[in-house]
Amino acid sequence: MTDFGITDSLVQLSFLVQGTLGKVAAEHGLSVVQLRLLGVLRDREPGMQALARHLGLDKSSMTGLVDRAERRGLVRRTTSPHDGRAVLVSLTEEGHRLARAGAEDAGRRIQALTARLSDGQRAELSLLTSTVLAGTSEL
Repeated sequence: MTDFGITDSLVQLSFLVQGTLGKVAAEHGLSVVQLRLLGVLRDREPGMQALARHLGLDKSSMTGLVDRAERRGLVRRTTSPHDGRAVLVSLTEEGHRLARAGAEDAGRRIQALTARLSDGQRAELSLLTSTVLAGTSEL
């Protein structure tokens, strides 16, 4: 039997977090997917295929997303030194600046969502969330 209490709670929390990220993205002139792209690229330079998998996008959507970010001067594409056919994506200086600003704004706002929780409750929520996310590769 399905536990609709946990389902409803997680869905509502997801809506709240997505809405928060939507506001942050809009304030920086980005879509939520563009904000996620910059967040993924903050500490890595993946290939287009890995990036598409990570963001859950198909090849044509990924290409369009990177094209738009490249036109704005936020990312650059380079050929992989290990595989001349592979294209790597990395942030430009402006992309790093915007990624940092977006992450800081999102972090502040998401922290505010948990302001009524005690330190112990926040730690427990973090642990539970990590446990749930660790099991998602099996889905």
